[in-house]
Amino acid sequence: MAKPTILTVDDDREVLQAIARDLRKQYGDRFRIVRADSGAAAIAALEQLKIRNETVALLLTDQRMPDMNGVEFIEKAAPMFPKAKRVLLTAYADTNAAIKAINTARLDYYLLKPWDPPEEKLYPVLDDLLDDWLAVYRPAFEGIRVIGDRWSPCSHNVKDFLARNQIPYQWMDVEIEDEATKLIDYVSNGSKPSLPLVLFPNGDKLEQPSNLEVAEKIGLQTQAEKPFYDLVIVGGGPAGLAAAVYGASEGLSTVMIERSAPGGQAGSSSRIENYLGFPVGLSGDDLARRGVTQAKRFGVEILTPQEVVGLEINDPYRVVKLKDGSEINCHALLLATGVYWRRLTLPGCDRLTGRGIY
Repeated sequence: MAKPTILTVDDDREVLQAIARDLRKQYGDRFRIVRADSGAAAIAALEQLKIRNETVALLLTDQRMPDMNGVEFIEKAAPMFPKAKRVLLTAYADTNAAIKAINTARLDYYLLKPWDPPEEKLYPVLDDLLDDWLAVYRPAFEGIRVIGDRWSPCSHNVKDFLARNQIPYQWMDVEIEDEATKLIDYVSNGSKPSLPLVLFPNGDKLEQPSNLEVAEKIGLQTQAEKPFYDLVIVGGGPAGLAAAVYGASEGLSTVMIERSAPGGQAGSSSRIENYLGFPVGLSGDDLARRGVTQAKRFGVEILTPQEVVGLEINDPYRVVKLKDGSEINCHALLLATGVYWRRLTLPGCDRLTGRGIY
C-alpha cells in the first residue's frame, strides 16, 4: 500500500531542501515526502497523485512565491484533496495574509520562519494535524479504475474482461460521479480522451482499449514462450482446464489458448451445483480460479485473450494459427471451444449489444 503524501512547496531551493529533510527525518517512515519548487509544479504533482489514486495528508507551502503564492496554491489544491491538512510557512510580515487565509482558504495553521529547532516549532504542530487526519483516513482503492458510461459497449467489454479474469477494478460512471469528470480533466491535457478510460495504479492510462491491450498492461500472458508443444488446447472452459491439468501432470508441455477468460461460460455462473466433487456447489469464479491454479502448478501456459483463427495438419504435426499472425506447432491438438450463444434476430440487436442488450 502506498504511503500517504506530505507535499512541501518553496521556490527557495535551500529552504525546500531543509524543510524536506526535517519532514523526512520525522515522518519518512509513515509518509511519502514530495517537494516542488513552485505552485505550478506542485499542482502538476498533485494531478499525478490523483491519477495514481494516491492520498495527500498535508500541504505545507511557503507564502512568498512568484506567479502563485502559498494561499493561491492552497485554494487551487484544496478541491483536489479536500481532506488534506493545510499549513502555510510565512515571514512575520505576512502574518496578516496567513490569518486571512484561515477563513478564505480554510488554512489549518501557519508557521513562522525559521522553524528551528523543529522539535519545538515544527513537529508538535504537524503531529497534531496528522493525528487528526489519520483518525478519519480511509485508504483509497488500490487497483485499476475504469471511467466510462453505462451505455458504452466498450466500457461493458472492459469491465466484463476484468471481472472474468478476476482482476479487481473500480467502476466510475461519468454520468453520476463528479470524481470521474475531474479525473478526465487531469489526464486530458487539453484534448478530451475517448471513453472508457482505464487508469492503472502506476499512472498509466489506456483510452478505449481492446482486451488484448488491457491484458498486456496487467501482465497476462498473451504470447507462447515456445514455438512447439506436446499439447495445444483451444478453449479454456472446464473441459479445456481439465485437459490441461491432465496433460501437464503427465509431463506433456502444454499451452491453453482462451480468447476471453479461463473458466469459459461456467466462469460467469453465480452458482454451479452439478460439478463432480463439489456437493454443496461453488461459484464459476471459484471453479475457474481453482482450475487455473492447478494448471499453472503443473506448468501449463495460459494465453488470454488470444484467438485461434486457423488450423493446419502437416503430419505428424499440427499448426495452430493465432489472430495476431503468430503460429504454434504441436504433436496433439485438442479443441474444447465450448458454447456459442444464439442471438435474437431483431433489427438493431448487434448495434445495441453492450448498451442495453446483454
